[in-house]
Amino acid sequence: MTTDKTSCVTIAELLQAHGVEDIVISPGSRNTPLTVAVRRHDGGSLRTHVVIDERSAAFFGLGIALETRRPTALICTSGSAVLNYGPAVAEAYYRHIPLIVISADRPAEWIDQDDSQTIRQAGVLDNIVKGSFDIDGENSDRKTLGRFISRTVNDAINLATRAPQGPVHINVRLDEPLGSLAEFPAERSSKIELWTDERLSLSDSQFDILASQLTGKKVMVIGGFGHGSSDLDRAIDSFADSTGAAVFYEAQSNLHLPAAVSHIDACLSVCTEEDLARLKPDLVITFGGSVVSRMIKRYLRRCEDLEHWHLGPSANSIDCLMALTRRIECDEAEFFTSLAARAAKHVSHMNYSDDWLAIAAKADARLTSFLDDCPWSDFLAAATIMRLIPREWHLQLSNGTSIRYAQLFDYSKFDSIECNRGVSGIDGSTSTAIGSHVHFDGVTLLMTGDMSAQYDVGALALNEITPRFKMAVLNNGGGGIFRFIKSTSALDELEECFAAKVNLPLKQLADAYGFAYFEADNEETLISEFSRFAGEKSRPAILNILTPPQTSAQILKQFFQPSNIK
Repeated sequence: MTTDKTSCVTIAELLQAHGVEDIVISPGSRNTPLTVAVRRHDGGSLRTHVVIDERSAAFFGLGIALETRRPTALICTSGSAVLNYGPAVAEAYYRHIPLIVISADRPAEWIDQDDSQTIRQAGVLDNIVKGSFDIDGENSDRKTLGRFISRTVNDAINLATRAPQGPVHINVRLDEPLGSLAEFPAERSSKIELWTDERLSLSDSQFDILASQLTGKKVMVIGGFGHGSSDLDRAIDSFADSTGAAVFYEAQSNLHLPAAVSHIDACLSVCTEEDLARLKPDLVITFGGSVVSRMIKRYLRRCEDLEHWHLGPSANSIDCLMALTRRIECDEAEFFTSLAARAAKHVSHMNYSDDWLAIAAKADARLTSFLDDCPWSDFLAAATIMRLIPREWHLQLSNGTSIRYAQLFDYSKFDSIECNRGVSGIDGSTSTAIGSHVHFDGVTLLMTGDMSAQYDVGALALNEITPRFKMAVLNNGGGGIFRFIKSTSALDELEECFAAKVNLPLKQLADAYGFAYFEADNEETLISEFSRFAGEKSRPAILNILTPPQTSAQILKQFFQPSNIK
């Protein structure tokens, strides 16, 4: 026995048929038939997770999808519930993560009639999904209705999973009674397979043309966020060796390239104006998602006569550097491998990479020297904890303080680093990390700022948290980034309206939610407490790292003082 709603049974069948294994449900009345359908489908073969708060639920599902590399479904009730999905769905849209959003709704005749828990749900996420689908008509005959729903759901899931991937929204109108059950024949709905050529490959003649356009050019490659792979690492290495291209990448690109610039801001901060002029690239090739570094974007935007190629599938032109000349939809590893093979005929500036690596070595030496005399601060705390984290841990970073500091230090040892940089919001960092940890066999560490932690504090109540989840909080008394950036650091309203000291009683929260609690307020204590924190095996753990706010801002300003990127 399952729900008597044909639409809900069909959705459950097709989610499984398309390889969706995880479904995150938030409790509600109107979504009762959907909940019953997915819970009872095929003897409970679909893995369901119950998260009360829809905002947290959506980020939790995002974390699952990031870790499994499979689409994840979300199910919520009617009314404002689906609006709470918004931040995570926007993140998924700009990170190309296939979330299947399924919202229960009331029949159309009850919308705008002052009935309980109703809003105009159909299309409410239009600006942040690849497509919206509305399912109505439970009063149609079952066979006709079944075919309509089957086509609609198949179209939605196929759209979510074809390149570039992304979220879709299925709005399901359900009439009462909501709890009625019925017998349905097994395997009624068929998966409609989408066969399309998505190899994202170019022809030999196209590669020849691209290779010929490298002649005499200083080439810079920049890797934004992505999953990374050993094949891509080898391909980029080969391209750099063949062309002298300078390669820049960031932590969440998940690349591992020893002969590349991995600390972009630190490198640019030691450049003189003469360096910047001498090393100005002629061609920049970008791939992956957005980059964290503001400095590299500011530098390249002021470069005249710059040519920019963006690599990878996209629904629109990505012209972040204001110099886009070519969109190339090709597999990244194939692109760099194919150009490397042709580069011998079109040798570029072979010393260009070496010049940038010399600057990067100078920056690394300065960083080491700076740390030798650095007082207790966010800077020293972040450097210390990045050194202490075991290489086999999965590192999740919140936005703001955590991702920017992590970029400065050695992150190359980690196989996997994630941060919500699709829209760079601070909301949902904890929920995303917890969702990711559910499918990761090892330890997941979330390194977060106190403001991000406070924003998503409800995630600590999620019932699937295990001792494999750990959380380190850089606690500098509010939004530390606002004490650093020029737009806010000198304002009278800084502390009250921007840094906005948060009420974050971490010890009490740890006790309430069953976390082990550790605290450090200097380097020596951090080293000793991290050892205990890492060794905690019976409970999830929180490490509260207390740092002085004003000193932390001053230290960061001092480190970047030489920068010519204004």
